[in-house]
Amino acid sequence: MAYDDLRSFLDALEKEGQLLRISEEVSPEPDLAAAANAAGRIGEGAPALWFDNVSGFTDARIAMNVHGSWRNHAMALGLPKETSTREQVEEFARRWDDFPVTPVRREDAPWKANSVSGADVDLFDVLPLFRLNDGDGGFYLDKAAVVSRDPDAPEDFDKQNLGIYRIEVIGTDRLALQPVPMHDIAQHLRKAEELGEDLPVAITLGNDPVVPIVAGMPMAYDQSEYEMAGALRGEPMPIATAPLTGFDVPWGSEVVIEGFIESRVRQIEGPFGEFTGHYSGGRRMPVVRVERISYRTNPIFESLYLGMPWTECDYLVGPNTCVPLLKQLRAEFPEVKAVNAMYTHGLLVIISTAKRYGGFAKAVGMRAMTTPHGLGYVSQVILVDEDVDPFDLPQVMWAQSAKVNPSEDVVVIPNLSVVELAPASQPAGVTSKMIIDATTPVKPDVRGNFGTPTKDLPETVEWAERLRSELANR
Repeated sequence: MAYDDLRSFLDALEKEGQLLRISEEVSPEPDLAAAANAAGRIGEGAPALWFDNVSGFTDARIAMNVHGSWRNHAMALGLPKETSTREQVEEFARRWDDFPVTPVRREDAPWKANSVSGADVDLFDVLPLFRLNDGDGGFYLDKAAVVSRDPDAPEDFDKQNLGIYRIEVIGTDRLALQPVPMHDIAQHLRKAEELGEDLPVAITLGNDPVVPIVAGMPMAYDQSEYEMAGALRGEPMPIATAPLTGFDVPWGSEVVIEGFIESRVRQIEGPFGEFTGHYSGGRRMPVVRVERISYRTNPIFESLYLGMPWTECDYLVGPNTCVPLLKQLRAEFPEVKAVNAMYTHGLLVIISTAKRYGGFAKAVGMRAMTTPHGLGYVSQVILVDEDVDPFDLPQVMWAQSAKVNPSEDVVVIPNLSVVELAPASQPAGVTSKMIIDATTPVKPDVRGNFGTPTKDLPETVEWAERLRSELANR
């Protein structure tokens, strides 16, 4: 089942017991973030959280942890909530092959019901803002999908980007936005500033559950996130035209904020508790001048907590990082079997692969570091054999402990690019990257004594299923 907006997905979660309504009054700080933080600590079946009795707000409706468990993530893709993590990644990869699916344009977008513009714009009137971590420098929109276009090709639908970036509210009509240099919006902004022009943007909040998944996906520059959303949904993504910018935005959004990133204007933004589990300090970031806000009647404000993994952020960007890396690597190296990029947004990646010849696995690792995502994130790669499941950490640790000779199998490459938020980078944005080859050497590389490996007995698979059935029926 495909959901056209956040509300229909929340209804489905509630019917499946995956939405928890908090009826008693809570404080905006620290209760909202603390509750979402706690949801990441109670297991992989944690529910979404709904708050509508928040002190200090007269009429707030706040949803958190919407994608914050494998059950909720499965339902976002229209799968049964019991679908395993591995099965979700495999289904994600299967649907990737249906890309592109052309979106459908609708005129009756519910966010057109209300609007303010010009001098009447006040973000605090529309949004119930609160801090997520006690050390944050201000209020953040951290689950907003931002639409921008290539100034050199403004009519090219495929070069219209939909991405998630951290956004700090710095005034009633001002936002500070962090465009990571490797991301498409940074390229759009660079081109606009070279022309001496402001960059128009549309910032959408409270979207259907597939939009945050594709907005955080490392796709190619000229691939449309809306067309990928259609592939993942199994039906065309509904879009509508934003009134000020003319951009294509999700039809089902709760709030659409339109404005301009001011050319060559920077203001201090941060600190912010990031997906790395560390605060990032204040930096000079581009400023968005908000000129129009459109919103549904009684809008729902959706936010997510991120910090020390696992949090909702990790569920949200896990499969959508694994699958693009798998597809991009397999296009050049069909020997690649599976990719696990679940950890800290793919700063660490585990890849299982067959080998053509000696040294092959290391070449796969180097290629992973130069994919669109790898340029900014992949700083450590562990390569394992094709019969090792990269999602089974005991198997991975066995491969690393038994097959790695550090003097031969660990490669460190200095002075490569990484996202500035990576706390180990020095200076920020530059790091050494590491490849650990935990595969079995093949000719002409014949080091070690790997000639007689043990294998699972032929009956093991049958017995595993039998034991699961016995346990389920006891």
